[in-house]
Amino acid sequence: MVLRSLMEHSRPGAESLIPEQRPRLRCRDPRSGRETWSGAGTPKESGDPGAETPKHPLLQPPGFAAMTGKTAPPATDPAPKKDTAPAPKQEPAPKQEPAPKQEPAPKEEPAPKEEPAPKQEPAPAAEDPPAPEHPPAAEQPTAPADEPAPGPTAEAAPAPEEGSPSAAAEPQAPEPEKSKGAPPSSPLALAVEEVSENSITLTWKAPEQTGRSHLDGYVVEIRKDGSTDWTAVNQEPFLSTRFTVQDLGSGDKIHVRVKAVSACGASVPATLEQPVLIREILQLPKIRMPRHLRETYVRHVGDAVNMMIPFQGKPQPEVIWTKGGQPLDASRIAIRNTQKDTIFYIREAQRGDSGKYELTVRINGAEDKAILDIRVIELPGPPQNLKLVDVWGFNVALEWSPPVDNGNSEIKGYIVQKSDKKSGKWFTVLERCTRTSCTISDLIIGNTYSFRVFAENACGLSEKAAVTTAVADIKKTKTAYQSEKIPQRDMMEPPKFTQPLTDRTTTRGYNTHLICCVRGFPQPKIIWMKNQMEIREDPKYIAMIEQGVCSLEIRKPSPFDGGIYTCKAINALGEASVDCKLDVKMPQ
Repeated sequence: MVLRSLMEHSRPGAESLIPEQRPRLRCRDPRSGRETWSGAGTPKESGDPGAETPKHPLLQPPGFAAMTGKTAPPATDPAPKKDTAPAPKQEPAPKQEPAPKQEPAPKEEPAPKEEPAPKQEPAPAAEDPPAPEHPPAAEQPTAPADEPAPGPTAEAAPAPEEGSPSAAAEPQAPEPEKSKGAPPSSPLALAVEEVSENSITLTWKAPEQTGRSHLDGYVVEIRKDGSTDWTAVNQEPFLSTRFTVQDLGSGDKIHVRVKAVSACGASVPATLEQPVLIREILQLPKIRMPRHLRETYVRHVGDAVNMMIPFQGKPQPEVIWTKGGQPLDASRIAIRNTQKDTIFYIREAQRGDSGKYELTVRINGAEDKAILDIRVIELPGPPQNLKLVDVWGFNVALEWSPPVDNGNSEIKGYIVQKSDKKSGKWFTVLERCTRTSCTISDLIIGNTYSFRVFAENACGLSEKAAVTTAVADIKKTKTAYQSEKIPQRDMMEPPKFTQPLTDRTTTRGYNTHLICCVRGFPQPKIIWMKNQMEIREDPKYIAMIEQGVCSLEIRKPSPFDGGIYTCKAINALGEASVDCKLDVKMPQ
């Protein structure tokens, strides 16, 4: 490519140039490494960079800048040898450089390989191009031997110019700093919990997003209505979602807002929509008695009594406890009052602590009262005066009286037990007997029994039982059987038909039954008749009687068997009869 461009410059179009303006080429010998100049005006070998610069600008072949990575030196300072040379003729020389217009050469060679040069340091970009990129030394015209070759070090490290790739690699953009993260979001549900004469209590919820860093806490700010200056109430952030702003002026209207703070910054504040008026909210006293304390509160002896009764009222109400109109005994009962409740405490309850206690909550003459009924119970005493009243057969009757001490609780019932002399073990025969007497049955003949009775209340069974002093001896008794006399009854009765005969119609050749019912004692005699003629031993007729039911069977009747049939019953007390009509039809 270099030789082709040289031949193009050597054509007649290029001969019009003066000898001093003809292009000169620098060649390097691949064997000796020496550099030679071809053409007129070979620079002298000197260490001065000015001596190496030609007096006139050199024309470079197209693609020379892309192959070597260098551009021609500026032609602004030419050094003419003679003062008589016309300056205007030398100025158009730079216009004849075809390098900017003839750049199709980089398309033939991979110019993009040189693009990564800006990422490298400037020093490697200033080195000479490798030898394979230049044509061989044999094909290039050599400089005369009497002209000295310039030093290789003078041209080896020229200063990078503005158009060179190395100059573009020097400025580097500063790396952007890492983002610190977004601040947390605003606190949620900011609300006023309580307002007093000189303070306000706020509550809120934690923000939904806290960012990359953890939440440091919250900052509460206030300002008076009409002012624009916000003042932080707390100096250091805190993590609680409840805060009380103190030392406020009564009657002031205060705007409040809360910010969430983290290492990334403060959130958008959560602000109350309306200002808060600082004043005491008066509230009448009211006792809120728990449901389980509205009835009698029962405890066992020795148990602890610990009750909390809430109340309301503003300003702080006065709490008064009394029993029977007298103050409580502070040595046995401890009372602790707070702004919202009162606590009643007894370490070990005794029977004497039972009774009705009166609670009074008072504010400037207005008051509310409640009654607390406490009952302390224990086990009852044993029943009294247990007696063995009677013993008969397999049965024993017992009686007793209620215990003297019921344990401060109603007696629910009694438990009766028995013990036989042979085994000596006690067995329960009655549970929850509500009466003070009972009868015990199904005792075994030949055994001797003792009995005892326990009393039971809400606390349990009595520790002791009442035991009978006498024993019940179940003995064998002789009994004589006597048959019961039953009076005889007169059963004599004349015959009487309870079910008469009914008229029948039958078909020839089909058996027919005539049925009726008769009652009487002694059993009556039954006589069957046909047309007032007694039916005797005739195989055509079969007469039967069973349990007062009389029946006459007529076997395969014919029209001749039709007529009036009569049943007559006769005994010693009288007679009775019934009749019916029988029709026999021919089959169709």
